[in-house]
Amino acid sequence: MLTDSLGRTINYLRISVTDRCNLRCVYCMPPQGIPLTSHDAIMRYEEIVEVVRVAAEQGITDIRLTGGEPLARLGITELVRMIAAVPGIRDISMTTNGLLLERFAGELKEAGLKRVNISLDTLNPERFARITRGGSFEQVWRGILAAESAGLYPIKLNTVVMRGVNDDELLNLAKLTVEHEWHIRFIEMMPVNNQESWDEGFPSPQHIFVSLSEIKQRLESLNLKPVQGRSGSGPAREYQADGAKGKIGFISPISEHFCGECNRLRLTADGSLRPCLLSDLEIPVLPALRRGEPILPLLQEAVKLKPEGHHLSQNQRTFTRCMIQIGG
Repeated sequence: MLTDSLGRTINYLRISVTDRCNLRCVYCMPPQGIPLTSHDAIMRYEEIVEVVRVAAEQGITDIRLTGGEPLARLGITELVRMIAAVPGIRDISMTTNGLLLERFAGELKEAGLKRVNISLDTLNPERFARITRGGSFEQVWRGILAAESAGLYPIKLNTVVMRGVNDDELLNLAKLTVEHEWHIRFIEMMPVNNQESWDEGFPSPQHIFVSLSEIKQRLESLNLKPVQGRSGSGPAREYQADGAKGKIGFISPISEHFCGECNRLRLTADGSLRPCLLSDLEIPVLPALRRGEPILPLLQEAVKLKPEGHHLSQNQRTFTRCMIQIGG
């Protein structure tokens, strides 16, 4: 088992397979875009699987594939199949923007994917296009339904709450759980290299944050009750409205951070282990892989270097990468 210096057991690896995306969400990518990593510098699937194999031998059981947009990478279904064949891996999930799910949901399920988290920050098609800089709400909605039909369950819809952008829709989004067996997860906006001005018509990023306590207050009319246990390995605190089929989760990395329960490492698309999402500390793995050197010491080092928690309350910020380059 991988255990860090604070006694936290690490059993969850989030893998970014690409820094490319077919959307340009305002809180994830700067207006000018990002310099894309060259093809040769991105981890090959065989290299990703080797990291998974070594990690699984040390107790990693849960894998989440992220991006950029993971479905934008050619052959992603085969990667799912390869990871599913690694002894010790019990759960493979994916975070996606949903644009390509209608096409891939069935074959992803067949390859071994268990479930999906789909980004959905609004139910308003025009607003969706503005937030994503051109995305189609209808296409994502069809993707959600395709994932449901394929049995990628439970379906989790991730909503980043932003004051003056989508905070007027919290109740309508939460009510999706009444009619559907979907889980809505409200996420506090994280200042990960996204504090410069967004596009025209958006509030200043410095004024967009909405705390967990305020989000819950906006949903008081639903009479939410805490749910025992968790759906998956994530940090969401889950509740359920009266008579609802699905659940409502709250993820509060800023106002009520969950660092003391953190059970994960991240692997970037260019092959670095990242002990904490909100810290620039990284341990390069890809060079050792390509030299044929053992990577277990690097994995152990990443676990050893996991910090007690982030330092955003001390106004420290992550600057070297934006969210699309980390994988969330």
